[in-house]
Amino acid sequence: PALFAFRARRPEGEHHWPKHFPYCGGTFQSPIHISSDLLRFDPDQLTLGNNGHSVQISLPPRMYISGLPHRYSAAQLHFHWGSAGRPLGSEHTVNNKQYAGEMHVVHFNSEKYPNMSMAVDKSDGLAVLGAFIEIGAFSPAFEQFLKFLNGVKYRGQKVQIPGFNIRDLLPARLDEYYRYDGSLTTPPCYPSVLWTIFRNPVTISRSQFVSLATALFSSHVQDSTPVPLNGNFRKPQAADSRVVLVSFKEGKGLQAPTVSPRFMRKHVVQQLLVGDLADLADEGLYQLLPSLSKLPDANKKELRAQKASKAKKHMLNSSQWKSEGRSVSMPNQNALCYVTMEQGVMRQLKQAHAENQLVQALEQEVFPELNLRSYLECRSDLALPTIRHLLSGRPTDEALELDQSLTKALKSRRTTTGKKKTSGTNNGKHAPPPAPTKPLGPGHPHPWLLPMEWED
Repeated sequence: PALFAFRARRPEGEHHWPKHFPYCGGTFQSPIHISSDLLRFDPDQLTLGNNGHSVQISLPPRMYISGLPHRYSAAQLHFHWGSAGRPLGSEHTVNNKQYAGEMHVVHFNSEKYPNMSMAVDKSDGLAVLGAFIEIGAFSPAFEQFLKFLNGVKYRGQKVQIPGFNIRDLLPARLDEYYRYDGSLTTPPCYPSVLWTIFRNPVTISRSQFVSLATALFSSHVQDSTPVPLNGNFRKPQAADSRVVLVSFKEGKGLQAPTVSPRFMRKHVVQQLLVGDLADLADEGLYQLLPSLSKLPDANKKELRAQKASKAKKHMLNSSQWKSEGRSVSMPNQNALCYVTMEQGVMRQLKQAHAENQLVQALEQEVFPELNLRSYLECRSDLALPTIRHLLSGRPTDEALELDQSLTKALKSRRTTTGKKKTSGTNNGKHAPPPAPTKPLGPGHPHPWLLPMEWED
């Protein structure tokens, strides 16, 4: 999300952002393309509340999201959109579909941080609700603020508008959504956002969309050449081993496994830290990298043979390491501070006279911690660099053997699947999705989910 509504993009384009904001070239970035192969069903529920009172678009902090590990209070609401001639401007895309626009309702972790500014660079700092916007029926709710756009045509202008029910801007069904760990979609791009994207879009009329896409300028009123404000969306970013949790099961595009429970994930990490690595060098590899769940039979036989021949040695070594009492560090207890990380990496690089390597070094510093945190919260797969990071304290021969097994299995997996892939979005990283299916109507809620509520 933008830090402020209608925030202007840097004129040189997003490919230059990492020069000034290194996290923009890093990992766990947003938006992403929500493709079928990333989806995992999440049985947990999110509860949003609205007590029936009218609320203002400035979103007072008494509005908050409940049902998450912390209380997230509302801060602001803003939009991204295309242009009048090309009404494609949503930041997230689903199964290759880009919508006309996207609304973001930004919340900050008010249990731990006093305001948005203090929360924005913390790994548990922000939670954002996203709603797709498509052109269709006229929206009386959107008209409540669209009619005031002429008062904020230029950058820096503000007007007071009457309060209205923000709930009317959201889809009718709040029990169907996508969720994943991501980032701000504008500089400084901190990966500090827990995203919840509603499955069903809201509609506005074509004339309403045109007024949004043509009424505003990113330049100041005193600038000699006005710069239209449109197309203010970021392109989809790499998945980075993340998965997207979904609250609904029906549909051909959702034939994905249910996400493995937290206790199993903690067990996998515990085994990497102090357990028998030989167990992980066998068929249990899929616990680490789900893409290996269908290993070729030849690989399975070879891995079983490796385990049988070295079981005694591994048992001795792993028992020695168990006696040291190493335990899993639960990263969600202490939020990562991205500003501090950036400053620390910069100091190291300056000492080595390698400032131009900031983006790469920052990614290497942040990714293992971020991936481990997200994995333990069931919102990522465990990536190979993170596994290597966890194995850094293990005996070299054991860690090397497991690393080689994982690398070989991954290489074999890519070889067997690469021939079947066809072109898709996001630089060919995603297979083409199945055709979408018609969602259930508002009168057919899922029996295992309750509608989300906003609490005020």
